[in-house]
Amino acid sequence: MRKLRIRTFTMLCLFFLLTLPWIFFVTAHYIETQTFSISTSQQQNKTLQRHLSEMIHMIEVGTDHWTEPDWQNQLYTELNKVDMDVVIESASNSDIYRSNPKQHSRLSSTEQFSVIKDGEVMGRVVLYLPKSNGIPMIVAFFGLLLAFFVVGVEMRRYLLKPLEKMSKSARQIAAGHWEVQLPNSRISEIAEVRDGFEIMVKGLEQSHRKQAELEEERRFVIAAVAHDLRTPLFALRGYLDGLEQGIAQSPEKVTRYIAVCKEKSAQLDRLVEDLFTYTKMEYLESELNTQTIDLTQILQKSIDSLSPLAEQKHISILKQLTEGCFINGDSHVLERAMNNVLENAVRYTPSGGKITVQCYKDDNKIKMMLRDTGPGFSSEELERVFEPLYRGEASRSRATGGSGLGLTISQRIMKQHGGELMVSNHPDGGAVLMGWIPQYNA
Repeated sequence: MRKLRIRTFTMLCLFFLLTLPWIFFVTAHYIETQTFSISTSQQQNKTLQRHLSEMIHMIEVGTDHWTEPDWQNQLYTELNKVDMDVVIESASNSDIYRSNPKQHSRLSSTEQFSVIKDGEVMGRVVLYLPKSNGIPMIVAFFGLLLAFFVVGVEMRRYLLKPLEKMSKSARQIAAGHWEVQLPNSRISEIAEVRDGFEIMVKGLEQSHRKQAELEEERRFVIAAVAHDLRTPLFALRGYLDGLEQGIAQSPEKVTRYIAVCKEKSAQLDRLVEDLFTYTKMEYLESELNTQTIDLTQILQKSIDSLSPLAEQKHISILKQLTEGCFINGDSHVLERAMNNVLENAVRYTPSGGKITVQCYKDDNKIKMMLRDTGPGFSSEELERVFEPLYRGEASRSRATGGSGLGLTISQRIMKQHGGELMVSNHPDGGAVLMGWIPQYNA
């Protein structure tokens, strides 16, 4: 549907207002005169004045013959020649002669005068003149009214109604009804406002949905954190009460109670640290302290820090690290990401297993890959492993440790550096974590 500029619409309305009355006038003039010619009207007026003067002179001269049939027939003949009618009345307002007995229209043009002779009123005369432009002008006036009516209807249709509907839609949106039908219009400016309004509505709807999702996520995080903090705190309090009440009577039992308390304290510390890091990355604006670093060295530090834990489980870590994998990034947060990934692998790899860590260059990317010999990911875990506080366990026990935030934090750190972190299962078994960061080009 072709659209009109409001300037064009206005010009069309003005043209219609000027044209329709003229069409009505010309049509009425043609019906009356059987000609479209209007240029001869001035000449016709001069001829009419001459004929009028002749008729008046003939009537005034023939006052003595008004009642004579011959004179009346002669007058009737002359009147027919000039397309006029006459009514002659006596001084007492009684009819002396009427050339056309039919009643004339009140809209007909007339010339009225009294005939006075020797100071005495002989009578009164009414001359009905030929039809003039009076009727076409009246018709043109009605055409003008019709033009105003049509223009008003079209302006309401194309201008006012879309604006009224848009105003109603705005009130519905303000009330929270997003699925509103915005009106269409053939006026370009209104259509552009409508399109802009629709974009704004979609933006508001997305913002509202995102806010609702954030609120839902906030509630979930609060509930999950409350649960995750309660479990180790409950265990910690139980063992501390046991120590206080003297339940642990032997040195070996006291040592075991203290070891459990230290383990639960460390677990709480990790959970609080992960929550703080996640909150800082998700909700607070934080700037990276970027510099040129070698990702190989970051991975080596992570391997060194987690080697004692791997040795306790008799897990071997195989390294295939290429030197010179330079990137532009923050070494501190990247080390945190690599620690989380490697710690997750150590946690889920069974005793006696092995973990393979690779770092290499691929085109303009620095890639890292970590494979373990653990159980791998289920189909649900592959879809949700990066969700906050998701651990994929049937219960929310902390048997494997971890907060459910490690991989989430690692993925967001990689994205902060312009890269990505993905998970999959190896065909021969075990989980595979593949990540990349753009290579630094000096």
